[in-house]
Amino acid sequence: MNQSPFLETVRTELRTRRYSLKTEKVYLVWIKSFILFNDKRHPNEMGNREIERFLNHLAMNRQVSAATQNQALCAIIFLYRYIIKKDIQGLNYSFTKREQSIPTVLSHEEATSILTKMEGVHRLIASILYGSGLRINEALSLRVKDINFADGTLFVSRGKGKKDRYSILPKSLT
Repeated sequence: MNQSPFLETVRTELRTRRYSLKTEKVYLVWIKSFILFNDKRHPNEMGNREIERFLNHLAMNRQVSAATQNQALCAIIFLYRYIIKKDIQGLNYSFTKREQSIPTVLSHEEATSILTKMEGVHRLIASILYGSGLRINEALSLRVKDINFADGTLFVSRGKGKKDRYSILPKSLT
């Protein structure tokens, strides 16, 4: 990829600090957007005013979600803390709170109805997701050696946060 030397410096710092590849990609997009929004000025030349303008632009003009605003703010804080070597202080902007909503959850009958209409690998993966509570990437990364039929457990290697954990194997799969 043809990135600027500055963005390559950011990428190197993210990798050195062992951020996930997804976080790396997202942070680079937000940092690039921040710089472009401020007429390609170097972050050394900018401060709280430019950061606040950018975040307000995201909220008001682009109407991004609270989580997206927080993600952009985290990327900018990373940029200033580890690349520019300057902590952002007195920012007239804080992490936004997500609206609390009750999640929509399928009833057992609805989930069973959906699973019975699936076949093969898709049914297996959906059954693991539903019965074990695994994330999609965790289920797709499972290996045969991660399944313990005797104990009825699954070993999740390097899940979210690069943490290992065990989960239950759905009874329907034992």
